[in-house]
Amino acid sequence: MTNKLRLGFVGANVRSHWASQSHFPALLASPDVELTAVCTTRPDSADEARKAFGAKLAFHDYRAMVASSAIDAVAVCVRVPLHYAPTKAAIEAGKHVYTEWPLGRDSTEAQELAALARAKGVQTAVGLQSRVSPVLVYMKELAEAGYLGELLSCHAVCMRDGPLERPSSRTWQRAAELGANTLTIANGHVIDALRFVAGDFARVACVVSTQAPQWYETDTKRLVDVTSPDNVLVSGRLVRGAVASVHVAAVPWAGIGYRMDLYGREGTLVVTGEVSSQRGEMLRLQGAQRSHELRELDIPDRYTWVPPGFPRGDPFNVGQMYALFAEAVRTGHNRLPTFDTALELHRFLDTIKQAADTGRELSVT
Repeated sequence: MTNKLRLGFVGANVRSHWASQSHFPALLASPDVELTAVCTTRPDSADEARKAFGAKLAFHDYRAMVASSAIDAVAVCVRVPLHYAPTKAAIEAGKHVYTEWPLGRDSTEAQELAALARAKGVQTAVGLQSRVSPVLVYMKELAEAGYLGELLSCHAVCMRDGPLERPSSRTWQRAAELGANTLTIANGHVIDALRFVAGDFARVACVVSTQAPQWYETDTKRLVDVTSPDNVLVSGRLVRGAVASVHVAAVPWAGIGYRMDLYGREGTLVVTGEVSSQRGEMLRLQGAQRSHELRELDIPDRYTWVPPGFPRGDPFNVGQMYALFAEAVRTGHNRLPTFDTALELHRFLDTIKQAADTGRELSVT
């Protein structure tokens, strides 16, 4: 590895939604990572990306890119059903890999990729950006240091806009088996943030529901059937004994955003945000100890791993991920959510779905 981690990016289309909002500006501002190679599915779009981002190399076949000796690592930021193949190819080529969440379309794919990465000895990262949010890392530290005393109960809610009308290019997520829906993505991030801060669940009872079974395609003028869930309601008890609940939903209008509350014998912690736990907009943390009045808590600088002046908003937490990814490759010490972290969450989501399907409270193993 050279001074900077040389990255090949799968899914580098300049019109990509999430990558354009977060990954590209984060990489262009990163002092640790160089966007060396870009890969899309067509030569023209690959060359467009190369020129836009100043990359040295452009590919329209990820297999050729991962074989290149010019890169040290690969980022995979494409639609969820397409995560598996380029991630596997990168690992087999001996490249370190950062794949967006969900790692695969299901736990079977996640298990195979995690096992392969362990066998090959490569560093991995999965895009569970809540775990590098300075606010949530500090919230976790406070909880573990006794700010709350005994944790009694906690609750997380996230109501995000989920339009009932959308163009056909955005209705592919309607099929539950593709693994890109409210259960896996929005709920996956929110419930992972709760588990990161407060600890794992011991038992759960759940409702996983599709409240809007059809979407209207604005360009084709037709209604399409939807099997993907849009409401996830989880209640249960944490390993540490606290009662916990989570409600995540895609709602047609004026979603209220994100909130997580932790209530203990000695105090309360509350974090809020306009979108969700993993998004890089600066979350707000408030606390109270033996008081009924919440006050704003300042976040220590020690949890910021990007340089001063780094782009705020969505690039911020992604930039945090890349800073730790470069560190992991350089030192072998990985402080990131890895493919093994992703596998644990995939399996937990399986338990949530099973509890909903059977109508039973289940133990979390």
